[in-house]
Amino acid sequence: MSVVTSSLSKGQQKKMLSLFSHPRLHLLYKATVHGFTAAAFHSRCDQQGPTVIVAYNAAGFVFGGYTSKDYTQNGQAIMDKEAFLYSIPAEGDKPLRVAGISGQCAFTDGATGPNYGALVFLHDDKAEFQSNPGTSFNFQAAEMHGNDLKLTEFEVYRVEDLGDLLPKPWRNIQWTAERKQQLMKTIQSYKSEIKTVHQARVLLVGPVGAGKSSFFNSINSAFRGNMTCQAIAGTGDKSVTTQFRTYNIKAGKGGVPLPLILCDTMGLEEKADAGLDMEDLVSIYKGHVKDRYQFSPSNPLLADAPGYKQRVTLNDMIHCVVYVIDACKVSLLTANMLDKFAAIRKKTNQLGLPQILLLTKVEEACPLVAEDLKNVYRSVYIEKKARELSDSLGIPLSCVLPVKNYSGELDLDLETDILLFSAVQQMLNYTDSFFENQVIEDQDQLDLYRSNEHLRPVGSEETKHRIV
Repeated sequence: MSVVTSSLSKGQQKKMLSLFSHPRLHLLYKATVHGFTAAAFHSRCDQQGPTVIVAYNAAGFVFGGYTSKDYTQNGQAIMDKEAFLYSIPAEGDKPLRVAGISGQCAFTDGATGPNYGALVFLHDDKAEFQSNPGTSFNFQAAEMHGNDLKLTEFEVYRVEDLGDLLPKPWRNIQWTAERKQQLMKTIQSYKSEIKTVHQARVLLVGPVGAGKSSFFNSINSAFRGNMTCQAIAGTGDKSVTTQFRTYNIKAGKGGVPLPLILCDTMGLEEKADAGLDMEDLVSIYKGHVKDRYQFSPSNPLLADAPGYKQRVTLNDMIHCVVYVIDACKVSLLTANMLDKFAAIRKKTNQLGLPQILLLTKVEEACPLVAEDLKNVYRSVYIEKKARELSDSLGIPLSCVLPVKNYSGELDLDLETDILLFSAVQQMLNYTDSFFENQVIEDQDQLDLYRSNEHLRPVGSEETKHRIV
């Protein structure tokens, strides 16, 4: 299925946004994709909070209505002082905005299409609407929709208030070149508490398109000193990553590998039988999946398969799990996706793995952050999304880290690097927690096992300590 996109032109979208204060629009429903029916509308738009309808006709009119209330199909007449109807002219400055008639309901919350009295959409499950000026709203039909009652398209968007800037940042960040160098040095000089483990192994898990592969490319670019694209990244609704990949990061071209391996997985998908399988995920956690193993959602990796690693050590295991979620889609996470995250969280907790959440694409989610990345911890909207994720996934707010991946840039950026390096530093800190919780059966070897002295190179077979 192709990605569902808005039919609003840039000019129309700008005029639409002018009707609100610091808004962000999330497309919920598109009739030419989901169907011109009341059932299709309600399945995607009920219980979504403030929404705006965008209707299109062959006469070139773009018009509709806004309500701050939920659609719930309770059959009641809903009062909403904030509701209004509007029409965006093909030319001209400001859209027409029509407030409701005092004392009359904004809309009837039934099982039919959106019924605002003066405008009734998806009438009889058809690509058309009824126009009844004077019922709840008063307008001139020719000015509102040009008397063309046929719909060429019909969309519904969730409207989220971005808010403004917090008086004080909810986290303090030093945005200086000195801080960047300090973070780089800390990461490069990291040594685990366990002598036999020279590289922390961090697994990235998240929905398709959240930015897992892009995060690795961004970290790799920041340490290399120029843009790179080693991991294949995409923007579709199907996972571009179909293999389990383990990536080393080098400090500079041809440099020494960092004490960190980032592991990329197939993306999570809505359907139960699509995307990353839970059994495969557990095998990855325990170190049994070889690099470049080709995922098969219908057939999890078996112990006798070629891609299965029988003998594993602590070096092969995952030491920290990082969930990656697009900040633009936090409020659009479905019940199915949240259930998948809950199942993953439960299994990850059982295995004692520390967990962090990366909130990606913050610059796309909030214009104030796009204008100046240093606003990321002052943005009301980003803080709201971070808290929302913390509550819905059961992850402490201290474990939610906003980041910006490199995407269309050709040059590195100081603020972007600082956010990326800060995230990596936290991953290494949480990896230490995993190592500290390891139980060694042979206590006589404890001093040999736990040490900050590393006398052997990364990857030496002699350094491996088999624990599984």
